[in-house]
Amino acid sequence: MNYFSFLNIMGNTSKKLAAKCTLLTKEEQKYVAATFRAASKNSEKIREEDLIVSGKVDAVLLEKFWGPQIDPRLAQYLSNFLFGSGQQKSPTVDFNRFAELYVFNVRGTVDERMTVTYNCLGKDYNEEIELPYQLLKEFCESIVSTYIKIVKSSSSKRVRVWIDKGFRASASYVQALGEAVAATIGGDLDSPHHHCNAQQLSKWLQTNILLKQLAELVFVNLYGINKRSGDESPTPLPPAPASLLPAPDGLEAMPDYPAFIDLSHIVWINSHLPQKYQHKWRFLFSSHIHGESFSTMAGRIQDQGPSVLIIEDNSGYIFGGFATASWAWSPNWTGTDEAFLFTCAPRMRMYPATSYNDHYQYMNHHTKTLPNGMLMGGQLEFGGIWIPAEPFGEGSSAESCSTFRGYRRLSKEPHFRIRSIEVWGVGDKPALDKDEDERDTSILDANPEAKAILDMAGRTRHSDGIREEPPL
Repeated sequence: MNYFSFLNIMGNTSKKLAAKCTLLTKEEQKYVAATFRAASKNSEKIREEDLIVSGKVDAVLLEKFWGPQIDPRLAQYLSNFLFGSGQQKSPTVDFNRFAELYVFNVRGTVDERMTVTYNCLGKDYNEEIELPYQLLKEFCESIVSTYIKIVKSSSSKRVRVWIDKGFRASASYVQALGEAVAATIGGDLDSPHHHCNAQQLSKWLQTNILLKQLAELVFVNLYGINKRSGDESPTPLPPAPASLLPAPDGLEAMPDYPAFIDLSHIVWINSHLPQKYQHKWRFLFSSHIHGESFSTMAGRIQDQGPSVLIIEDNSGYIFGGFATASWAWSPNWTGTDEAFLFTCAPRMRMYPATSYNDHYQYMNHHTKTLPNGMLMGGQLEFGGIWIPAEPFGEGSSAESCSTFRGYRRLSKEPHFRIRSIEVWGVGDKPALDKDEDERDTSILDANPEAKAILDMAGRTRHSDGIREEPPL
């Protein structure tokens, strides 16, 4: 029996169920009604033990309707919302309450999302009640964990490429992403939180875009929205690739890619990029693949549009920055105030531009009067990230950096050894300006001395002992 036959069998009963909930669109009604009927075993109500209980009894695996996809902690939180808690707990839930959980999380108002949060944490929504921060943090971790479980079970090509190339989703990094989502509820991200009031929670729900995206993806999948025609499985399946994870471009040609970042890191970084760049990451450079050469790195990342620089120091700290302009040799600062610095390990933090100055990115080489290297933020040779051209493999991160708000030193020590460094272009590769290219060529042809200087610089680029690989 295929999926649409199943819908027809439900017939008038499902229409009556859907009619009780005006929150749903017509398109959503058929999917949510189908999910409800499958979970309720074709009855008017869902029992908790048929929906989200998962475990073993006498060595027999019990995987209920949401069991395989959901973090056990989120299962308990959703049970609190659907069935109540304590003395108010009910053994069943009706269609209307079941639909509310979906609608409130996917497109609910702030008050509706407040209600979900309070109810999930076992409390009635009351502006006088404060929520324990630790409980809220675990709630965020459970949403992130469920999202990652859904991603890992996906058959989409983009997910499989990341995973097949060694990008994992370790429990510690999943937990760190959940903590990062929760930490923004207070003022200072690094100050300890104990409780949060309704006003803080309301502002947090309005401004935390990543939390909203994660919740939407989780509930769209749990409720089987946009299930494909012909799918006979009664359990929800991912309807589409997880949009928070970009499509990887260029990894297929790498047989033994040495991944040092995690799927959680990619989600964290990508969620803060301007939306027009979130759909694709283009692999440009890895010190493990292309060698420890500043010239090689610079040659591979120039004229590639906006990019993400990611560094792992010898203490295991992972950090980097988003450069909004193409990297290019220049004595001047470039970039825009969309640039930011970030950390991925041991904690995930993001530092946006202050607009106090425009020292977003700088790169130079083979100059006598200016520093040679790559810099993001701060001052020359003393910034948020400073990678000197010589000797390549070392770096520094200043104690303060006025270019980026809330900045803390990114590496464990002010001066560090680089264990890994890689650069990804984000979004589509920019088209070359043929007119400009032809104009530059004609200028060089008319000035043989300038052409000779550039040719010498090009030979010098290849003389640092590392053979530059051909483009991907």
